[in-house]
Amino acid sequence: MRTAGRIARTAAFWPVAFLRGACPTIGGQAVMEGIMMRYRDVYALAVRQPNGQIIAERFPWFSLVRDNFLQKPFLRGFPVLLETLVNGVKALNTSAERLAEGEQEKIEGWHLVLTMLLALCMAIVLFVVTPHLLSLGMQWLNLGGGVDGISFHLWDGVFKCLIFVLYIVMISFVPDIRRVFQYHGAEHKVIHAFERGGEVDVASAARMSHLHPRCGTTFLLFVIAISIILHAMLVPLFLYIWTPEQVFLKHIAVVLFKIVLIIPISALAYELIRFSARLGDGVFARLLQAPGLGLQMLTTSEPQGDQLEVALVALKEALGADAPERLHVVEYQKIEKI
Repeated sequence: MRTAGRIARTAAFWPVAFLRGACPTIGGQAVMEGIMMRYRDVYALAVRQPNGQIIAERFPWFSLVRDNFLQKPFLRGFPVLLETLVNGVKALNTSAERLAEGEQEKIEGWHLVLTMLLALCMAIVLFVVTPHLLSLGMQWLNLGGGVDGISFHLWDGVFKCLIFVLYIVMISFVPDIRRVFQYHGAEHKVIHAFERGGEVDVASAARMSHLHPRCGTTFLLFVIAISIILHAMLVPLFLYIWTPEQVFLKHIAVVLFKIVLIIPISALAYELIRFSARLGDGVFARLLQAPGLGLQMLTTSEPQGDQLEVALVALKEALGADAPERLHVVEYQKIEKI
């Protein structure tokens, strides 16, 4: 029962952790009382234990895109999404273990697979099935057209956005989640300070913004926007090619088709967020990044100094031998893994 409870909690928590900073060289993720930082083929996890001590360890990054073919643009997006899920759940599980100081069971093997499948199922129910059903309700109220018309998919997109925002607002009332949002802000501030090029310490990081243009929040907004366009274009084409006679089977087929479309949607969203990151500080870049930065006002909070200390330790451990002398951290315990 304890393992089942942890699987459910970790799966429910993963969509929050996915609201993460992403950068071509440094990426981060908020976890339970800590932060994960990725650098190249390694990620580091730093967690502050109940006794106040920071412990840190390094792990190999599980990757699905080591093959050159899968590293090509418009092919890498979905594998990157899957590997982010795998590594994110592992980091969440490890942070929970460190906080419990060995009192809880590990999620390993088929438990880990079950956790990831449960997280994916929750995401599909929330952001594919539920908006589709609500759009059907708008059709029943004569406020929208059928599934083969554009108004249906516009409503679908509106409901996706509302569900996402409502989900974030609701979980923000949970004390543990509020702490995660502060660590999310600490991760962004430390990455900003590191990218700025000067001294990187608590004082310099505290002056940085807790919003980051390459955060996963922006990625999720791109996913919603692209899904509206592709659904409006491809679902009518799909129904033109093949339409089940029964209405119920028709909508089941459309929902399954939308699930399949997650692959090209995530691929396009991944390329779009990389493109926006290369635009610099121009007007077009700011317009493209503005919605994501606005939503980050809900998913990040101003961190405390001790949370910035954890983020700095995670960054130092992730960089390893490449950590510059300008990066200053407090004392911590290092657990040798790789």
